[in-house]
Amino acid sequence: MNIQELKLTDYTYHLPDERIAKFPLEKRDESKLQVYQQGKISHTVFHKINEYLPKNTLLVFNNTKVIPARIHFQKSTGSVIQIFLLHPVAPTSVINLAMEVNDTCVWECMIGNRKRWKKEDILSKTLTISGEKVAIKASIFDFESNQVQLSWQVISENAGNFTPKFVDIIQALGEIPLPPYLNREAEEADYETYQTVYSEKKGAVAAPTAGLHFTDEVLQNLSNQGIKEEFITLHVGAGTFQPIKVENIIEHRMHNEQIVFTKKNIEVLLENIGNVIPVGTTSMRALESLYWYGVKLTKDFSSTFFIGKLDPYQSPAESLPSTELALKTILAKMEASGETEITGETEIFIFPGYQFKICKGIITNYHQPESTLILLIAALIGEDWRKVYAEAMANDYRFLSYGDSSLLLP
Repeated sequence: MNIQELKLTDYTYHLPDERIAKFPLEKRDESKLQVYQQGKISHTVFHKINEYLPKNTLLVFNNTKVIPARIHFQKSTGSVIQIFLLHPVAPTSVINLAMEVNDTCVWECMIGNRKRWKKEDILSKTLTISGEKVAIKASIFDFESNQVQLSWQVISENAGNFTPKFVDIIQALGEIPLPPYLNREAEEADYETYQTVYSEKKGAVAAPTAGLHFTDEVLQNLSNQGIKEEFITLHVGAGTFQPIKVENIIEHRMHNEQIVFTKKNIEVLLENIGNVIPVGTTSMRALESLYWYGVKLTKDFSSTFFIGKLDPYQSPAESLPSTELALKTILAKMEASGETEITGETEIFIFPGYQFKICKGIITNYHQPESTLILLIAALIGEDWRKVYAEAMANDYRFLSYGDSSLLLP
């Protein structure tokens, strides 16, 4: 397929507002599950997914944890400024490390009511954290690039050695950022229901929602059946909700997300080539990006781990290394540098014409019309994406983040 010929209007469908799940089911694993296997479709309930996964499957989960990334400050004039955290800038750009900072940091943000926040204005708030009073300040670090500096200090007289980390600050200060299409404020229950049961690495501003259906019981059933599991990290960014607004799809500006792989992750992937099924589009993007990092290393062993949106479409297929060679080259690089973990950035854009290198299927929810995620699904199962979505509509499936699920096996 000529990627220049891809048109946005070919990847749309009608999604009535009443079909968007505004709240989760009371029990996560009772959501509906549509199973697509080489063109054939069946319907079941999610807690029976173990009956449909191929033998020898390795499920790869994204263990990122959503942070309360939406912060509000009120000016003395009464104006409310909303700060939505996107990416850390200083003293580190590595999200896992940024959570551990203990006095001052700078983040790129989206700023609500920005015109009312003057460069010289310092916003402040005092909170109680672990029984101690903490003064928090926000100031504009770089107005043009929406960079905000946040600083804090304990002001209790007898606080001793108590030093809150940034993760403690946002836990006390922020709100869970629900997807905009839910069109409602976060409720107390969302702090639990908008996290996967295996979430661990704090740093996402949106949940990897395909994983919301899993319960400890489902995971145990999968283990009992011999289904293997592995956990990687992609910190989901707000750009995952960014709609495509250009008819020529490849002109869409892709969002950048941070991914983390351990040496063990890569060793396990090597042992399970041909059997990898990601849980969610974030896991899929991370896994496919890993292959392309290996490609870069086979050409230049000093390459940085950054995958541009169109990198996968730049090389003829016959010149590409095997999945095994790509992964082994990454391992060789890690062993040479003594690293046990690698952190990269990806803005990979997966659309029809893409050839999958690691993933053999996917567990995923139902996505917005004309979105990058619909394109990803179409890349995996071709025009049958229309059949899958029509079936979901006809069978009263619930759509988007808190909606029902599918297992797609091309």
